Amino acid sequence: MPPLQIKDYSWQQTESAVYLSLPLRGVRPGNADIFCTENYLKVNYSPFIFEAFLYAPIDDINSKAKIGNDAIVFTLFKKEIGMWEALSLASVDKEMMQRIREKSVLQAQAKAKELTEAKAVAKREDERYALKIMMEIEENERKKIEDLKENERQKATKELEAWKEQQKNAVEEEEEEEKIKEVKMCQQKKQIEKEIKKSQDKKTINHIKSMKSKNSTKGKNAKIIFSEKLKDDCVPAPRSTGNIKIQFTPRVFPTALRESQVAEEEEWLHKQAEARRIMNEDIPELHDLKEEEKNPEWLKDKGNKLFGTENYLAAINAYNLAIRLNNKIPSLYLNRAACHLKLKNLHKTIEDSSKALELLTPHVADNANARMKAHVRRGTAFCQLELYVEDQRKNTTSNQKEPRKHNQELAGSTTSEKS
Repeated sequence: MPPLQIKDYSWQQTESAVYLSLPLRGVRPGNADIFCTENYLKVNYSPFIFEAFLYAPIDDINSKAKIGNDAIVFTLFKKEIGMWEALSLASVDKEMMQRIREKSVLQAQAKAKELTEAKAVAKREDERYALKIMMEIEENERKKIEDLKENERQKATKELEAWKEQQKNAVEEEEEEEKIKEVKMCQQKKQIEKEIKKSQDKKTINHIKSMKSKNSTKGKNAKIIFSEKLKDDCVPAPRSTGNIKIQFTPRVFPTALRESQVAEEEEWLHKQAEARRIMNEDIPELHDLKEEEKNPEWLKDKGNKLFGTENYLAAINAYNLAIRLNNKIPSLYLNRAACHLKLKNLHKTIEDSSKALELLTPHVADNANARMKAHVRRGTAFCQLELYVEDQRKNTTSNQKEPRKHNQELAGSTTSEKS
């Protein structure tokens, strides 16, 4: 259905503006679509349409449209002052309408492009101005810091020069005092010599000599006492003699004694020594491993986690490396047997279960659960291979060495589980 042309509109004009009112006719204001250029005005609000090929060009940038509940009111400002004979051109054919429409669309696109470019230029100018302001602020801050540094340097230089001058004056004063003392000593010496020459009395001469000797001995004694006093002030008193007793703990494991479990510690030390022994051997697989990856217990936990995620091949690799490090841990063979059983590697399951049973000796209550698991996994593998006689013979041989209680637990177990 083609859109309905609006013809019952009203318009008024002045020499500088045109006022146009279009009825909405029950259409929501938000559904109105307005397109306006210098010579073309189009309003589309389905199912109605209004199209006007304007009599003269207008200022489409400053023109306004106000949408109310019942009407759309346009205020179109003329580019040239004057009165229009009509709102739209009278004689317009279809080709001319199409040209005006295409020209209006091109003009709108060009204006939109110019507006976008203008916004981009304004944004770049704003960013450039902001960058310039930031650079000026940073330059001012840098100058302030440099001025502070320069002031501190000049202050320190002046203090150093003043200290040097003070030290120089002190040295000069000491030198002057020494010179004055020397002059006084020379004068005293000359005076004594004059007195000796004037006096002919031997007693006087002897008396003067004795006085000189006394003065000299007093001076020497004073110097010795003064030097000893300086030594007493500078040299610290000797230490008092004594003995320090040191006792070393014989324990090798770093756990505190109140928290220690000797059996577990000795087992841990044994495993560490075995791992170091194997590491000292030239095993290419261990060259690129981390420190925690060289611990059999860590590899065992890693294999258990991989088994829990059903990644059985990766778990077997972890158990293989742990066995390379320490082949005396029964749970490694027992867990690897569980992985082989999941992968239907039945012969390998039998081998690992048998190896675990060999290591689970002597038969005590602590390893009864592990031995039961080994029997169940090996028996399951024999049953799947349909080697019932071999399974019975293996179980009979092992049961002769184990307690009757363990045989009852084995007979009651029907499912396999991983340690």
